[in-house]
Amino acid sequence: MVTCIVFIFTVMKSQRFCYLVRLQYLGFRYSGWQIQPKQRTIVSMLNKTMEFIYPDRAYKILGAGRTDAKVSSLDGAFELFLEEELKDLQSFILDFNKNLPSDIRLLSIAPVGQDFNIIKDSKTKEYFYFFSFGCKNHPFSAPFITNYIEDLDLEIMKQGAELFIGKHDFSIYTAGLKPNTKTVRKIESCAIEENDVLTANFFPDKSYILKIKGKGFMRYQIRMIMGVLVQLGKNELSLNQIKLSLEPGSDLKLNTIAPGSGLLLNHLKFNG
Repeated sequence: MVTCIVFIFTVMKSQRFCYLVRLQYLGFRYSGWQIQPKQRTIVSMLNKTMEFIYPDRAYKILGAGRTDAKVSSLDGAFELFLEEELKDLQSFILDFNKNLPSDIRLLSIAPVGQDFNIIKDSKTKEYFYFFSFGCKNHPFSAPFITNYIEDLDLEIMKQGAELFIGKHDFSIYTAGLKPNTKTVRKIESCAIEENDVLTANFFPDKSYILKIKGKGFMRYQIRMIMGVLVQLGKNELSLNQIKLSLEPGSDLKLNTIAPGSGLLLNHLKFNG
């Protein structure tokens, strides 16, 4: 009888409640998603808010991925693990948003099963990279749009973007490559279009978006793709060099990483 009671208690203690939380943030004043010593990050703000609202609750936050410094999100997500069930999800959103800084906002929260894995169950990630060229932008544009003063050949950049579609070896499109990292990745779509997503009266008359979608991306991968396209637009690289850069064993040296402030996570899609 005693053994049975202890067993039931153990099961109850190990039970956890899981929630998928959607959020938006402007990353311009943050050092990325992940916690870093003595740095302001998105997760550090989420942790600070959680511990203020629920000081006695054990919890864990697991992001769908890590965004770099200054990178923003229109549709990010994290998984929240709790030992106690949230009784009122709407109140949770309201209380959290009331105490978050103005550049971070929770959009929704929904319970998920314990078998849900926010990293493994991520189906596609769509990123937008905003840029303009040819003249100096208004300073207020800086958190949203990367500004290239030089003229760029937009048409050849559009051709270059199409070369990244499909399955390729992106070994040289990352930094600090760790052993056993899967460098062959599939990009579902990649195109440059005129910006009709973000607008403001201080934006340049014309700005553009590199739209890129895939299951997952390595560190700096999208920013290095953008950097290569800018080099192409400046006539510093050729279309053939980009083709060769996507083959195994490429020795092309990429010397341009586009700034983080132009990059935005536009949409996350999960399995199921």
